[in-house]
This record gives sequence, structure tokens and C-alpha cells, in this order.
Amino acid sequence: MRKMLNYNVPHGKLNRGMAVIETLKAVVERDLTEQETFLASALGWCIEFLQAYFLVADDMMDNSITRRGQPCWYRVPQIGLIAINDGILLESCIYRILKKHFSSLPCYTRLYELFHDVTYQTAHGQLLDTTTAPIGTVDLTRYTMETYDRIVLYKTAYYTFYLPVACGLEIAGITDGAAYKLAESVCLKMGRYFQIQDDVLDCFGDPEVIGKIGTDIEDNKCSWLVVTALSRATEEQRAVIEKHYGKSEEEDVAAVKMVYREMELEGVFRDFEAESHSGLMKEIEEQTLLPKNVFLPLLGKIYKRTK
Repeated sequence: MRKMLNYNVPHGKLNRGMAVIETLKAVVERDLTEQETFLASALGWCIEFLQAYFLVADDMMDNSITRRGQPCWYRVPQIGLIAINDGILLESCIYRILKKHFSSLPCYTRLYELFHDVTYQTAHGQLLDTTTAPIGTVDLTRYTMETYDRIVLYKTAYYTFYLPVACGLEIAGITDGAAYKLAESVCLKMGRYFQIQDDVLDCFGDPEVIGKIGTDIEDNKCSWLVVTALSRATEEQRAVIEKHYGKSEEEDVAAVKMVYREMELEGVFRDFEAESHSGLMKEIEEQTLLPKNVFLPLLGKIYKRTK
């Protein structure tokens, strides 16, 4: 158990977990007490346990090779399908931590329900992802921006951005429903921007920097790149994508990437990135329900990231 936890939980960027502490600091607008720091940290680790659970399962479904600069957990010798049960254990740790440290607090039930709700949403996003683009079956007619946005909303945005902020608001004692609605609105937009970044990095990022070997093309993923490419492609470019997308040979992957480069999709992404950042900054600056620093550090960490 110790080996499994140490292998899967602590080696990411920890942005989700740290965002709980940063949110709480932003709301109370002072240095945190030792107890506040502990509680925010405990919730941050709960999110990192949830992230680890999702990644262990996702890597198996995608037949991925590396994660965070090391072999995916199921590929470690003598692990294999045991990783399924390890994922269940990772999730169960969340509720043991919540019970041990939060059961006497007024926010306990809301936190408990929050983690269950976000797990439910994320699992549905994963289901949309895997059923829209099953490995081995390529149906490019399914790859629309509407479908992509639904996958991103549920698979990534809720647990990566809204969950940490909502946790910070809960332990800060915020009960105003409008504040949570605002947080949800901003966080879901950040989540979409973040996932589109991730899709671009999967294709064009350096595996040594991002910590994994991108496999979206081989895995037939409904990614922002292929959806955007299909909406702009000539007949010849579409034919290349139809012939090579979802295949694992190097020449197939190279052919799809060549089309992406011909269409200058990295430049299209840069334009989208600038527009998204501008829109988010405007929404954050104009709202008055929550301190701006609830959102600005989160946005700062993902803007123009390289990993």
C-alpha cells in the first residue's frame, strides 16, 4: 500500500491540491493559522488522491506507456490488473481522510457530497471520451466541437478547477450559493482552456518536459486538434486524417501531425489562448462576489504553460 501510494500520488505538479490553500488564503485575506493550513492541505491531498485514482484508470483504458516521467502503474512488473483494485483503494483514502479530519466540522457533509458529485461528473466525462472515440474504431463524424466541449466539461474542468476552489470556499465558511455559481462559471472556462492546452502539448510537447508520451492520435482521441482540423480541412487533408488517425504506426502519427502543421494549428491555438486569457481576466476583474486572488493564481499557473 505504501509503495502504491508513493508511486501514484505525490509526483505531479500538485496544482490542484495547492489551489485549496491559495483559495482559502485569498478568501480570508490574511496568513492562515496552523489548523487552517492543515485542513486546507488535507483537502488538497484528497484531490491529489482523486487525481491519482483517475490517472491509474485512464492509463489502463488508453494503454498509455508513461505518466509523470515513470512507467504507468499497471505497467510496473507484477502489478498489471491489480491496478484496478489499487484505484479503488486510492479513492477510498479520500473518504477516510474526510472522516478523520472533517467529520466534526459544519462543512463535512457538503465536502463529502462535493467529492462524490465531482467523481460522478468526471466518470461520465471519461465515459463520453471512451465511447465517442473507442480505440480501433474511427468515426470522424462524431468529432464535433459540441461533443468535445461536453467531454472536457465533465472529464477535466470540474475536478481540476472547480473542486479545489469549492473546497477552499467550504473551509472558509462561504455559504452564498451565488459565489459557488460564479466559481463554477470561471473554473469551467479555465478547464476548457487547460484541456485544449493539454491536447496541444500531447501532440507537440516534449515528452521529457511534459512527463509523458502523447498518444492522442494513436488512441483515436476526440481532441481539440483533430476537431479543429476537420472543421478546416481540404478534401485532401481530410482524406489523410481519415486514413491515418487512430493508428499506432509511426508513419501514421507523422502523417496526421504533418496535416496539423500544414494548417498551422499551433498558431490557431495561440490565438485561442490569448482570447481565452483576455476573457477570463475580464470576468475575474468585473465580478465582486469573491476576491480576485481566488482565481488569478490558478490562471497564472496554466497560462502559456509548457507541461
